[in-house]
Amino acid sequence: MSRLLYLDCVGGAAGDMVLGALLDAGASVERVRGGLAGLGVPGLEVRVGRATRHGIDAARVEVSAGPDQPHRRWRDVREMIAGAGLPERASARALAVFRALAEAEGRVHGLPADEVRFHEVGEADALAEVCGAALALEDLDVERVQCSPLALGRGTVEAAHGRLPLPAPAVLELLRGVPVQGSDAGAETVTPTGAALCVALSEGFGEIPAMRLETVGNGAGGRDGGPVPNLVRALVGEPLEVGDTGSEGRVSLLETNLDDVAGELLPDAAAASFAAGALDVWTTPVQMKKGRPGVVLSALARPEDERAVARAMVRETGTLGVRTADLRRLELAREWRTVQVGGEAVRVKVGRLDGVPTSVAPEHEDCRRAAERTGRSVRAVWAAALLAASGDGAPGRDG
Repeated sequence: MSRLLYLDCVGGAAGDMVLGALLDAGASVERVRGGLAGLGVPGLEVRVGRATRHGIDAARVEVSAGPDQPHRRWRDVREMIAGAGLPERASARALAVFRALAEAEGRVHGLPADEVRFHEVGEADALAEVCGAALALEDLDVERVQCSPLALGRGTVEAAHGRLPLPAPAVLELLRGVPVQGSDAGAETVTPTGAALCVALSEGFGEIPAMRLETVGNGAGGRDGGPVPNLVRALVGEPLEVGDTGSEGRVSLLETNLDDVAGELLPDAAAASFAAGALDVWTTPVQMKKGRPGVVLSALARPEDERAVARAMVRETGTLGVRTADLRRLELAREWRTVQVGGEAVRVKVGRLDGVPTSVAPEHEDCRRAAERTGRSVRAVWAAALLAASGDGAPGRDG
């Protein structure tokens, strides 16, 4: 059975830490090195040693390469990965990570993603860390990835554009919508590469999921000392299957009645609610007092996100209050698959009941992005992704 990985980002997240944790959990360093050779980076070498962080033994990865490495653009990296001969799933994962980096850097610098020069994250170490992590996941037969919340340190760091504040601007762009908290490390705890790996590879952030734990790996960062161990831990195991009736989850229902908000502002309120952690948002037309037409803005959220979502609804609509109710719901086990459509990676959400796939739904934003780059219609990309993901007999959305 395919495995589940939980990345426990104890001291933050960086590419060398994630790769080290996966190798320490049992991934073959020789297979990783063999796969990286296909990138064609002159003098690329991955060394794996040992380090101790707060008394915990961990793998320490160091990458080196030949001199005069270029500052590669996203399109250059895309061509290198596509031509490296990596396993299909590993290639798709690596492309997804660098795409996330390119789009975040593009938003920071006001550039199209294809024109972004990666600078630090385009160097050989990031290529080795991202592609190495994708190869290690393949070697461990990891189907699903989940991640802990991330602790962000403050301060400054020297970069290609000069001295930047921490967290780095690209890190903040990558972590929009992700649960984060402050760290008193006084240093960089989450790098752009580490953030992109966590965001692009994982299906969600939260507590340790239900699994039958098989192996644990520790990956050390270069910095020692600090209030917590500078480690990423890789917890690998068999996901526990849901029963015939599914698993039960608790959610909060948040609602507010609106009769004085312009219709064109409602999508903004929905977007703000999603950004604050809402699981779903919708509107329902209603008749208000004195026969006035209005809408009910509703959202579902995890109990821990209830206050943030309520504040977003108040801020965007000007409503005087939001009512809440505690609900229970049956939830299918979910996983993300990544398929290729016209050379572009498209994520597909798969719902399982009693371990059997019952629904398959391509991610619309990925379909839209692939459509723009391939010249196809979104509908055609969506259908191709659905067909590719259903190749193992999993049914479509309608079962």
